[in-house]
Amino acid sequence: MSIETKETQTEEARQDSSLGGRFYPLYKRLFDGESDFVSGVEKKLAQARMADNVELFISRALAVGLIAGLGLWILGMLLGYLFLQIVGWEGLVPLPEGLSQVVDIIREPAILIVSGLIFGSIGFAIGFGSLISVPYFRSGARKREINILLADSVSFMYALSVGGMNQLEILRAMAKADDTYGEVAKEFQSIVLETEYFDTDYRTAIRNQALETPSDELAQFLTDMLSIVDSGGDMTDFLEDQKNKQLRTAQQEQKKQLDTLELFGEMYMTLSLFPLLLIIILVIMGLMGGGLDRFLLNGTVYGLIPLIGAAFLILVSTVTQDELGDGYLRPEADEAFTVEEGIGVFNPGLVEEYTGDKKVFDQIKRREGTHELMEILRSPHLFFKDHPKMILLITTPLTALVMIGLVVSGSAPTSVGGIQDSPVWGTFVWMYLPIYMNMLPLAVFHEWNVISRKGILGNLSENLRKLASANDTGMTLLESIRTVSDTSSGKLSDEFETMHAKVNYGTSLKDAMREFNNKYHLPRLARTVKLISEAQEASSQIQDVLSTAAVASENQDEIARERKARTRMQMVIIIMTFLTLLAVMGLLRVQFLDTMANLGSTGGGSEGASGEFGADIDTGYLSMVFFHAVTLQAVVSSFIAGYIRSVELMAGLKYAVILATITLITWTIVEQISSANSSESATALLLLVTPAGRTVVTRASQKIEKMRASHPES
Repeated sequence: MSIETKETQTEEARQDSSLGGRFYPLYKRLFDGESDFVSGVEKKLAQARMADNVELFISRALAVGLIAGLGLWILGMLLGYLFLQIVGWEGLVPLPEGLSQVVDIIREPAILIVSGLIFGSIGFAIGFGSLISVPYFRSGARKREINILLADSVSFMYALSVGGMNQLEILRAMAKADDTYGEVAKEFQSIVLETEYFDTDYRTAIRNQALETPSDELAQFLTDMLSIVDSGGDMTDFLEDQKNKQLRTAQQEQKKQLDTLELFGEMYMTLSLFPLLLIIILVIMGLMGGGLDRFLLNGTVYGLIPLIGAAFLILVSTVTQDELGDGYLRPEADEAFTVEEGIGVFNPGLVEEYTGDKKVFDQIKRREGTHELMEILRSPHLFFKDHPKMILLITTPLTALVMIGLVVSGSAPTSVGGIQDSPVWGTFVWMYLPIYMNMLPLAVFHEWNVISRKGILGNLSENLRKLASANDTGMTLLESIRTVSDTSSGKLSDEFETMHAKVNYGTSLKDAMREFNNKYHLPRLARTVKLISEAQEASSQIQDVLSTAAVASENQDEIARERKARTRMQMVIIIMTFLTLLAVMGLLRVQFLDTMANLGSTGGGSEGASGEFGADIDTGYLSMVFFHAVTLQAVVSSFIAGYIRSVELMAGLKYAVILATITLITWTIVEQISSANSSESATALLLLVTPAGRTVVTRASQKIEKMRASHPES
């Protein structure tokens, strides 16, 4: 940054009356404008694309830190005062006789000051550090997105170079592609804006952006590009080499990511068994006579199991690479095209721009909304297929009404004791009923939506190859599309035929391709369509561009296949771990709890000391807790498996419904077996414990002995 710019910013900071401007003198006293800390924050502000003056930003952070520190300082002194009033000082620290008088004088002020300083320091660190960390987090997020999209961005630039564009045209086209290439396009926007508005040659602009970008990979790419520009080398050959390099890098990153996921899968297998071991230990300790600690048991089931799942999901999300962007292609500033997004009832389309001026347009808008609403009512399943989350607007209130009806009719238990008396039915009402009424339809429509949209990618690489071959024979791109649609089958072939018909009826090819993309709005498809639509504007013979798009699509297919193959094993490990947990908890309920309860009941009727062992065990409570534990584990494991599989939380809905159903069926069988065992044990105990039962058993034994004596042969 130049000296004149810094002086201007300093003058602005002095004259600013905002919170940062008021604390600017404090900033000048504490920080040197040329220090490493200030320079680092300034660099991160630029990398995060935050238009904040570094001096005002740090001054604002100081203000927030001091306000937070002052608040916690007062709280700390109050806590110190309460400590002295409740706990007191005497006896805490033994002191010599000579120091006791001095300590009596300074102890209260010292405790108040120390507690205030400790809490105040914590408050200042939280307030100052949280604001200062914002540009670092944003810069890191931009770096991650740039690294993910860099391979596709280089392929895009290579395709444009093959199509005949020069260096400046490639930079401008890349800068306009922010709807597809996100943060990479914004980096090139900075280069273009600097050349157009600051009278800087594009070599210097590229050099400056290489220094400011948060991504080391993009900085290296821009530096290499600058050397080609300065030396007058062939840009097409350079971009081809960089394309191959970035694709290899993407495959290596994918392999490293999958290796890390395998490690995480093994970690989760161990961590998910920890609550089971803790539950067993707590139950055994309760049976040994010390009493069951329900607080720790409830904390393990209702707190530790969801907490481990959430922590593992956060851990996995730090290494997985999700699809960036929403997949929509939007028009440029000079293009009259409306991207149809959202729900038609709330987004009537082009007529929205003309409402309010003439009554006829208001009438058209109302009729369009009515038409869309009637279409939804006529085919609600198609509407929910396109908007799966909207099904919750129906299922959520319906679930609430059903549960209220069950409570009012007395069919649903309304207390913990009622659930303990009937753990399967009570848990079904309060946990499984919402799962089935909300998650099941949401999972069905979500999977239908994903399958219907991603089915378009099945033959994408093959059809791109066909397009390139047809275009290489001299056909235009539109004629190539018609040829491929006639000679191919599948959903993509039908879309090509529709695209050809739209162009024949007056729609431009670029708009037809954009409408086709926005119908499916997949980020991968958007990058391919963007590449072809930009290249076809320069020339109708773009066989090299189509071949490049086919190669990029084939690489994406290979990466997707490897990911599915590798993550399938992780998903199996997670599900098998849950099934192991379910089996152990079922055996623990049937074999262990019933045996201990029967032993405690038998011992309770005798006069031995063994009556204390398991005498007061509450099998209803433990059965409920075990059932809830395996149910929560089923839901948590499902969402983890779905996220690892598809990098999407909603992908775990189908696994949640399936595993929850397995859990419900298993525990119903467990309760039936336990009830049967309890009936047999109760009959045996009645015969052995009651006087009448002992008399019956004694007489039966005597008759058997007489029969043996009279008939020794039998």
